[in-house]
Amino acid sequence: MEVDIPLFLAAQKRQAPAQLQNYYNIFEDLYERKLWHQLTLAVQEFVSKPESGPFQVELYQQFISDWEAKMSQLKLVTLGVAAAKQIPDHQQAREFLKTLTEKVDKDETRDAYVLAKMEATHFGLLLGDLDSTKKDLEECSKHLDSFDSVDPQINASYLRVSADYYKIKADYAKYYKNALLYLACVNIDDFSQAEKASRANDLALSALLGDSIYNFGELLMHPILESLAGTEREWLKNLLFAFNSGDIGKFEALAPHFAQEHILQSNITALRQKICLMSLTETVFKRSSDNRSIPFATISSETKLPLEEVEILVMKALSLGLIKGTIDQVDSVVRVHWVQPRVLDRNQIKGMQERLVAWNESVRKTALTMEAEAVDIYA
Repeated sequence: MEVDIPLFLAAQKRQAPAQLQNYYNIFEDLYERKLWHQLTLAVQEFVSKPESGPFQVELYQQFISDWEAKMSQLKLVTLGVAAAKQIPDHQQAREFLKTLTEKVDKDETRDAYVLAKMEATHFGLLLGDLDSTKKDLEECSKHLDSFDSVDPQINASYLRVSADYYKIKADYAKYYKNALLYLACVNIDDFSQAEKASRANDLALSALLGDSIYNFGELLMHPILESLAGTEREWLKNLLFAFNSGDIGKFEALAPHFAQEHILQSNITALRQKICLMSLTETVFKRSSDNRSIPFATISSETKLPLEEVEILVMKALSLGLIKGTIDQVDSVVRVHWVQPRVLDRNQIKGMQERLVAWNESVRKTALTMEAEAVDIYA
């Protein structure tokens, strides 16, 4: 059934709050003059207003759909996604976006298709459809790999859904990776304080529980972590810093807080092993490259482990690729010639600066000695 556009806009204007009513006058004027680009911009501005929420679905279905072929299909999908978020029923929102996905399922609009597909998948994930989510993520990943460049909002949509999927699957390492990449695609100032704190909390837990994550520097320097400061979850931020520096004493001091987070309490054994491994790598990292023959007794002191458990810890670090070197069982010494590169926090950078200053002083003294000896030779 064909919609009488002027009549529809007039009816919507009467229902809208005063601050939105002039938009409908602008819509009608631009529509009648066929100024599609300007009309698209006006609709985008309208949709950005929080109070426009109750009017977005009908505006899309009755007005935007009338001239949808005249606008960028990526912008069409963006407007459709905004409207879908106003639909309270997740199944209906999913079907709404599936219809939109079918419209842009063309080679020339593949970027718009990926965005629509991912947002429909988001609602499928909310409905618990994990199998379809996995299939859709695999399909869209292939499309993204084939693009020469990707709009940040498309990347953000894919990474957000990926992170949510891995969160449900309790795959902490993959969640951590995708969640951090997602934050790189968005402006976190657009998040509410509650959303910032929630994402920081989930990232912190995934960093602690991820069995392949042994460097938290990238998260520790991300501004989203500051959303935990001054809250009842600030101890989680402090725990991350304790792990990153291998501070076992601080870990033990914060351990009583684990009762507030069942998943940490139930993984306490794995967390203790992880903090010992990070203490070992920090012990190696703090030493200069010519001073990395470390006695078992030193490692035992740093990690608070019994001497007989040190060799097992070192073997674990070698198997995980955290360090490379050899174990001298006769002399009870570990000789390390490589330690995993890491993102450094400010204290670790300061420590590196001090080592560079010491190295520079050593080179200066060596140069002066050589100069003095050279004078004697040629005298």
